[in-house]
Amino acid sequence: MADKLLIMMVNTDPRNGEELGAPLFQATVAAAMDYEVEVVCTATSGKLMKKGVAEGLVVKEGSPKTVYDFIKDAHEAGATFWCCSPNLDLFDMTEADLIPECSGIIGGAAVIEKVMEEDYKVLSY
Repeated sequence: MADKLLIMMVNTDPRNGEELGAPLFQATVAAAMDYEVEVVCTATSGKLMKKGVAEGLVVKEGSPKTVYDFIKDAHEAGATFWCCSPNLDLFDMTEADLIPECSGIIGGAAVIEKVMEEDYKVLSY
């Protein structure tokens, strides 16, 4: 049984806050259950790794808890966050623009290697 979970946030669009709750909450729960959890934000969800973006988003209108709070909860529980390398160019970012909870940049080859060689279970959103 795999004890590693890779959450791929690919089709999760920050413009639709309600889409962001489930993957971030599940990352928190899995990390709290002592699974090794990595969250890769790619495509439009890569914006979440840029300072200032997630702080301005909520999952539910009127909620005092921001999407950044959900990211911090998951990180504090032990989840590791990555920004996919093409997002730097796509969203005019540098590594200095990444939130502190982001461990850095990951490329497509590294993601494929994790899935194929490191026995990860994968959830994609």
